[in-house]
Amino acid sequence: MADATDFQQSIRDQTHVSTALAAHLLSKKHDSNVVFSPVSIHAVLSLLAQGTTGRTRDQLLAFLKTNTTHNLHSLYSQYVSSIFGDSCSSDGPRLSFANGVWIDKTLSFKPSFKQVVDDVYKALCKQVDFQRKVSLTFFFFYFFGSCIRK
Repeated sequence: MADATDFQQSIRDQTHVSTALAAHLLSKKHDSNVVFSPVSIHAVLSLLAQGTTGRTRDQLLAFLKTNTTHNLHSLYSQYVSSIFGDSCSSDGPRLSFANGVWIDKTLSFKPSFKQVVDDVYKALCKQVDFQRKVSLTFFFFYFFGSCIRK
């Protein structure tokens, strides 16, 4: 039962973060509508926390209302399996969003980071040539082409 309680607390913490983000975004005077995805922002910050150390990681974890990246991984493991599910399944609701990490081809992913990105977040890890400026057409075809049902 502790797992369900931990998951519920993680949801409450994420809701708090989302509410704080919304309050900040809506506190500014806008001449148009504001649209943002709290889950996407939370996922990106969680991935960023996984790839950082020291004070930067501590600050990200504090903002995300958690003590460890393990708590974030647990939350997203359950999200991925229950909300996002199998993209081939036609049962129940299905949610999709772009989720990936790109670094310059001269760098490499730490194996532990890549494993979390692959296994927990089910995201794409890609090395690209930022010096030659990757074509956006290629990016959209490569990434979103894999999301189209056949």
